[in-house]
Parts: sequence; structure tokens; C-alpha cells
Amino acid sequence: MLTSPVESTVLRLSLDDCRRPDSLFSDLVRDAALVNGLEPRALTVRTLLHLPRVARFNGTVGRRQIEMELRRSAAGLRTDQARIRSLIPTNKFPLQDLRFVEYDAREAAAIFSHLHYLRSARAGSRNFALVDPVNGLPVSLCSVSPLEWLRVGRQLQTQFGVPRERVWDVSRVYSFDVAPSNAISFLLAKVRNVFRTEVRDVDLLTTAVDPNLGFTGSSYRAANWHRWMSIQARPYLYVDRLYASPRQLRQRFGTANLSELQVRHGAVVEQSRAKLLDSTIFCCRVRGETEFVAPDDQRRLRR
Repeated sequence: MLTSPVESTVLRLSLDDCRRPDSLFSDLVRDAALVNGLEPRALTVRTLLHLPRVARFNGTVGRRQIEMELRRSAAGLRTDQARIRSLIPTNKFPLQDLRFVEYDAREAAAIFSHLHYLRSARAGSRNFALVDPVNGLPVSLCSVSPLEWLRVGRQLQTQFGVPRERVWDVSRVYSFDVAPSNAISFLLAKVRNVFRTEVRDVDLLTTAVDPNLGFTGSSYRAANWHRWMSIQARPYLYVDRLYASPRQLRQRFGTANLSELQVRHGAVVEQSRAKLLDSTIFCCRVRGETEFVAPDDQRRLRR
């Protein structure tokens, strides 16, 4: 890639800069993806997840650090893609040619565990996908599982009168670069129809959107979901330089206590220092219209 004199002298970028689709960071991602034969979108998200580990308190990251994280993320993503190569679609099809299916749980878990930024599947989920008409490979897929987030569940009960046991969560979404425009919103509409016609004890679907990874919720808005609340960001956690959620830490080590992890397990544990953006909670009524919630009426939940 040819860089302008201004770009070549840029030594630090903010995390906000890196989230913008037209930034120098996006140029660096595109070049790294091309060299490594990777999907730019997947590499972008994985790198954005790990940049807060090396960012300063003011949210800036050195260009050299960005390039190092890009190389590490590209190497990991390349390895993960190779492990499930047979499940990765390479051909593009129009949206109307894709088939909506309830997708095989084992294959969905393989994709989410290797390619989703959380690198894990949610147990007890139903999985749905748009698959190509030739090989039956998933172009866009999601998992939906009973809502486990207690704070969100309590707020839904208090403010909207929806019991937590009647709420399911779109807990994982992954779309390959060959997916046509509007594939995710089309998939979400199909999933809602399944719950509307087949699942009588679910009234609401929810999801959490993390803007720190460049997600805006546009696919949910296009599917007529609405933002109902936000939830305070907490620092990202890393074990041996790889992101790990508190749930993953508890599953792997039996604890999410950082001091205990370092003492008992000898793990190199870090957490992000820069201020992160709050996650947003989007909701969709399974039956009937989903009401718009004015910004002043949207509660900010604390962790």
C-alpha cells in the first residue's frame, strides 16, 4: 500500500480512530488481510478486541503496536480458519437464493468457537443460518439462547413488564464476507418468525452490541429492532495476551479473580486501561410492533 507523507508520519492513533471505517487502521487491516488471505471484517473485529490491551489510559495506540497486534491477530485467525476450512463459504449468491435453516449445533459451535470474536459458543442455543443453495454452507448464522444477563432481565421486567424467563438472547452472530447486503437483518427477521409461530413461551428477543469493536447495530435497526437501554462498559480481560470473558475464565480456571489467576495458575493476566464505550441493548417483540424508546427513557445499567 502506498501511504501519503502524512500517513507515514502518524505514530499514534486513538481507539476511536481505529473504529472508523475510513481510517488509517482500516487501510492497515486491508493490507494485512490481503497478504494473509483473510476476511478483512473478521480481522478488524479481532484486532479491535485486542488493541485495548496495549492502549494508554488516554485511549491512544502506537502505530507499531497496531501493526504488531494485526500480525498476531492475523496469525491466530489464519490458524482458526484452517481448522474449519470445510465450513467456510467462498461463493457469492444473491440474498433471494439463500435458504433459511435451523443449523447443525456442532457445526455452528465450530464456527463460533473459531471465528466469532468471543471464540466460544453458547450452550443451550438454537442455531439458525442462511446457507448457500449449492453446498449448504452458512453465509450468515446466529445462535439464540435463554437470556442469562440478570441486570438486563430485571430492567426488562421493571420497565417493560417482560419476565426474564420469557426473553431469549441473540448471543452470537457471524457473517462471512461473501454474505450479500442485508443478510443479517434478513436472518433476524426469519428467526423472529420462527419464535412467533413455533415458540409460545418467548415474548422478546434481545442482543448486546459492543461499539468498541466497530459494531453499530445497523442490522438490528434494519430488522425493526430498537435500542432500549445501555450497559456500562467494564475493562476487557486478557490471559496470556488473548481476550477472555469472565465466563470463559470461570469455565477454564474456575475463577474470574485476576489475583487468583496469577497466583494459582501462573497466567499472565492484563486488563484494558482506556475508557471503553458502553454496550447497547437492542430488543424486538416476538409478536406485535416493537416500541421505540426515547433516549431520555433508556436506562444505563451498571455492571
